Amino acid sequence: MAGARNRAQLIRRRALLLGGVQVGLVGVLGGRLVQLQVFEGERYARRAEDNRTAERLLAPQRGEILDRRGRPLAHNRETYRLLLVPEKAGPIDAALDEIARVAMLGPAARERVRRAVRKRPAFEPVVVLDDISWEEMARLSLAIAEHEGIFTNAALRRIYPLGAAAAHTVGYVGRVSSKDLDRSDADSLLRMPDFRIGKTGVERTQDEALRGAAGTRLVEITSTGRQRRELGRREGLSGETLRLTLDAGLQTFAAGLFGPETGAAVLIDVESGGLLAMASSPSFDPGAFHDGIADRAEWQALASHPLHPLSNRVVSGQYAPGSTFKIAVALAALEAKVVSPDHRFFCNGVHELGTGKFHCWRRGGHGHVGLFRALQQSCDVYFYEIAQRTGIDRIAAMARKLGFGEPTGVELPGERGGLIPTKAWKQEVRNESWQAGETLIAGIGQGYVLATPLQLATMTARLANGRHAVAPRLLAREAVPELGIDERHLRAVRAGLAAVTGSRRGTAWAARILEDGFEMAGKTGTSQVRRISALERRLGVRKNEDLPRKERDHALFVGYAPLKQPRYAAVVVVEHGGSGSKAAAPLARDLLLAAQKSGTVAS
Repeated sequence: MAGARNRAQLIRRRALLLGGVQVGLVGVLGGRLVQLQVFEGERYARRAEDNRTAERLLAPQRGEILDRRGRPLAHNRETYRLLLVPEKAGPIDAALDEIARVAMLGPAARERVRRAVRKRPAFEPVVVLDDISWEEMARLSLAIAEHEGIFTNAALRRIYPLGAAAAHTVGYVGRVSSKDLDRSDADSLLRMPDFRIGKTGVERTQDEALRGAAGTRLVEITSTGRQRRELGRREGLSGETLRLTLDAGLQTFAAGLFGPETGAAVLIDVESGGLLAMASSPSFDPGAFHDGIADRAEWQALASHPLHPLSNRVVSGQYAPGSTFKIAVALAALEAKVVSPDHRFFCNGVHELGTGKFHCWRRGGHGHVGLFRALQQSCDVYFYEIAQRTGIDRIAAMARKLGFGEPTGVELPGERGGLIPTKAWKQEVRNESWQAGETLIAGIGQGYVLATPLQLATMTARLANGRHAVAPRLLAREAVPELGIDERHLRAVRAGLAAVTGSRRGTAWAARILEDGFEMAGKTGTSQVRRISALERRLGVRKNEDLPRKERDHALFVGYAPLKQPRYAAVVVVEHGGSGSKAAAPLARDLLLAAQKSGTVAS
């Protein structure tokens, strides 16, 4: 009986003790709840809000660039990358040492990774190796399987199948620079790690269309910015696929014309203005810029190279057009009615103006010449005469009608406008009056006159077309205005150009196209880069081959084919090539013949 009472008392004491503990716990929890909700509620509410969700951008796939037949000029290839997350990978140098045991990782690559780690939050992945093969990826994945914070993933890499042959026109993509980010209209995509944008060529001018629109991922993150899990996603829109007027085969052919020489070549459809080939020599490998050239010495070698491989000579090279400009001068004189096609002048090898003497390239002269022979044999004295009668301002007006003196508007960066001087221009820019002798010099495409190869191609296409002021283009086709030049005058000039290659006395007879039905017309040009003194003229002008390269004349040729119903116009400039008939005309002939045999016409 006593034992039963003792057990009951023990149970009551234990029950009271347990109840007290429970009451105490409830009190502690209640107090903590009061502290959290009343005293710290606002701070935790903000934290909870921050911890909820955030949108993360998904990079879209960059659009392809195709040639006129649908062949790729720039596309994306799946590749693999090795990345590390600094906060998980441990000491960076130790992590890089571990990677270096199984992969090539040079000093420049190490320094690039270190810089990226310093600039970014510790939880953001940094690319260590890019463009590795599937086999390399598999081997690396096994080697780093036990190392937290180092991993591989798939990515897309920009590929340029034509390489250096189309580098200046197609361009290349590269990493986003601080200058890109500082632009007021900078897309939020540009802030994504390792995002790439167009830097030159069509890749640059059409970057927004090629870039596409970003997708988004909805993720749960902590207040410190770390991602916890993905809650959903919306895929972005791939960039547009662009089809250019370029022909991959003709582009490769044009780029291969120059060999060790420097210069530019253009092939244009005379009806539409579509550019079939644009080659600038020397060139460079556009793929090298995808990751940025890590080796500073390599970049300096490119940027400071004496032959300027990064420069697109087609649109930014400005040359005295030499005798190719005689086409514009002839049309200006005919339209102004200061001469007729049959009007003849006597060339004895020199034209005198006051006390000045202006020499013809042929020392003994050409005798009596009209327009036909003046173009056929490129008589300088004839063009001194008609330039003097026409005047610089009327020559300038015709030159502008043919496409000189301002950028053509082609879809490429860095285009320059050349220079077509006038009396007003000289007064405004140099605060000097125009001199009569300067008109004569401009009449043979020297002096102040400057033109780009693309402008020369525009002139030639307009001459061959005869009806419309076609403009060079790579993409959009716009309404083309009337040319507004008397067809009789155009025919007279075209007859002279046909004789340049079609008659034995023509300056480009040796470079003619021999195959029936493919014949071309054209005009040679030799552009002086040095002044010939009176003493040298008396002793005998030195030949180009006897001069240092930098003092040799530039060689030019403009032409179109076939003679009946022309379809193509071509321009070739060989820097310091000497004679236009020997250095430039054969290259233009080969390009025009290749175009005709390919049957290509830009759409």
